[in-house]
Amino acid sequence: MRKFFVKTYDYVLSILLPSGFYFSKIGYCNCCDRNVTFISRQNWLRDNFYCSNCYSIPRERALMLIVEKYYQDWKGLKIHESSPEMKGASLKFRTFCPNYTASQYFNDRDFGKVINGFSNQNLENQTFEDCSFDIVITQDVLEHVINPDKAFAEIARTLKPGGAHIFTVPLVNKFQPTEKWAVLDENGNLKFLQKPEYHGNPIDPKGSPVTMHWGYDIADFIKKHTGLETEIFYIDDLNYGIRAEFNEVLITRKPLN
Repeated sequence: MRKFFVKTYDYVLSILLPSGFYFSKIGYCNCCDRNVTFISRQNWLRDNFYCSNCYSIPRERALMLIVEKYYQDWKGLKIHESSPEMKGASLKFRTFCPNYTASQYFNDRDFGKVINGFSNQNLENQTFEDCSFDIVITQDVLEHVINPDKAFAEIARTLKPGGAHIFTVPLVNKFQPTEKWAVLDENGNLKFLQKPEYHGNPIDPKGSPVTMHWGYDIADFIKKHTGLETEIFYIDDLNYGIRAEFNEVLITRKPLN
């Protein structure tokens, strides 16, 4: 009888989980501040290791852990988040920070206007005043910009003295040099230099083209174009549901003087 149930269980599992992969861990989600179960049915944990309550994924929880460790007063600060999610860390910022500004990129609309609750901003040429924000948040955005030198410079410009850009970006090249993945041609059309690659985009079903494959030398790139120092944090803590490839959180700080 026991063998029958084992075989039946294995059969049902093979239907529900074609990959045969299942991983779960009880822990605490710092995006929804609850005791939850983290669950993944895919072995690529970065995009699939969900919180059972708020559906946050590891990079969101890692970012939130860094924010709450180094900026415990974040609820009283002025925060700008570019291209936020509608869940996880983004939802927490939106809910608990009265001075939170969310922006998206609508290239066919006037920049600086508010569209569907989002400030329309080109990250490479923002309409915000100098020294506007205490914190700027970007989550997996900077592998999609055409001119990252301009984007980092603009983020630095809009930070107040003592402010910080806290962000995630997949450092897929790790110790190898960063590679440019796509550019605009002379007619302004996207031209891939490598195999075409797209990531999901919450406001565009076509997805966002990948323009950069960053490595750890991103810190040198930021220093070159902004003069600011960047720290890279790698967090692996299953108690917070934080385990995945390319799980780094970066902080670029603007000095007080």
